[in-house]
This record gives sequence, structure tokens and C-alpha cells, in this order.
Amino acid sequence: MSINREELKRIIDHIPEQDAIEVADFIGYLNAKREREALKNLEHASLTSMEFWNNSVDDEVWNNV
Repeated sequence: MSINREELKRIIDHIPEQDAIEVADFIGYLNAKREREALKNLEHASLTSMEFWNNSVDDEVWNNV
């Protein structure tokens, strides 16, 4: 389903105040969900990159620094 942002704004302009509050809460939920997913992806990337550096060759080099 696709919706034009202007159409969405028009729909929001015609709903009762209480419904507008719920819509705002839902938008906040969607934004938080997106941010959690981005953080999860970043955490996964950092963990997999740590695996690259966790090896005996690099350990030996850093032990002598």
C-alpha cells in the first residue's frame, strides 16, 4: 500500500484530537522500533568485526607493543 504524504496530512487534519494523539504515539513507536533495529544492526556489525581482530597473529603483535 502506498500513500501520498499530503493525503496522509489531510486525513490527520480531519480526525478527532484523541485519535491524533494515538497516531502521534504510534509514529513514536515506529521511530523507536526503527532506532532499535539500527542499533541492533550496529551492535551485530561491531561484534563481527571483533572476530576479525581476535586472532593469534594480532595478539602476538600487540603483546610486544
